[in-house]
Amino acid sequence: MPFSSERHLLEVADVCDKKWGMLAERPLAFLLSAFAGGAFVCFGSMLALSVSAGVPGIAPGLANLLMGLVFMFSLVLIMFSGMTLVTADMAYGLVGVFQSRISWRQFAWGVAVGYVGNFIGSMSFMWIMSKGGGYHALPWLMRAHAIGVAKTGETAMEIFVMGIICTWTLQSAAILFMKTKDDISKIVLAAYGPLAFVASMNEHCIANIGFLAVPLFQQDVWLQAVSGMNNVTPVLMHWGFGKFGWAHNQLFTVMGNLIGGTLFVAVVFQLVADPLKLKELYRRRHEQQVSATAVKEAE
Repeated sequence: MPFSSERHLLEVADVCDKKWGMLAERPLAFLLSAFAGGAFVCFGSMLALSVSAGVPGIAPGLANLLMGLVFMFSLVLIMFSGMTLVTADMAYGLVGVFQSRISWRQFAWGVAVGYVGNFIGSMSFMWIMSKGGGYHALPWLMRAHAIGVAKTGETAMEIFVMGIICTWTLQSAAILFMKTKDDISKIVLAAYGPLAFVASMNEHCIANIGFLAVPLFQQDVWLQAVSGMNNVTPVLMHWGFGKFGWAHNQLFTVMGNLIGGTLFVAVVFQLVADPLKLKELYRRRHEQQVSATAVKEAE
């Protein structure tokens, strides 16, 4: 049987305790956990790029589906390994704030450090991947650039809205991951979130770190490859905040992801739970802890 809504929220708050406890007591371990989480996301990014090259011109919807199917196990790796993904921590952390496990200041610090670790892991993995000769071959070179141009060429509002939808789907799956007990159900829930946001062309800040960095790392190679193609009008990407800029996409994606994971997931789940039942669960837990302490001291 799955947990009740109240027991479920208690378990989510316990995860918040563990994560922010690690940040306070072992900050380097937390940063390494976030580094691994960022790299795990880009395992999926690499596979999504690999399988979708050449497909959009034949069947755009099929390309999206293939990308989602291979990307979806990134979150499975993160959830089962216990590594850190900042977008998941946005939801877990806010539940912890609501239940007085952490302060707003601690929440903001955890999200900031988690993002930095994810950024380093994502960027490092995709830089290494971009040096691989296979990804310099024309179909994959063109596909990487097309993805980058499409994502950075959107307006701020378009990116922001798709960022909200991304974590609305992704963190609903991540938070429900702890409501199940068997591994098969956990795998299905963890896989559904990435499948949903990738197949539906949403914007995820950590995935985009790598997706958009690859064509920038390879832009000189791409320019050389298309220099003799009369049917290709070169569109240059850059690292800045303007159109076709890496930072332009990242800024509004982070903002959208924060709203989607907190307002539409954490707040909703917290408000659905019965506060009186939740308070009773805390009371029983406290009594059990007092009783266990008394027995230990008597021994």
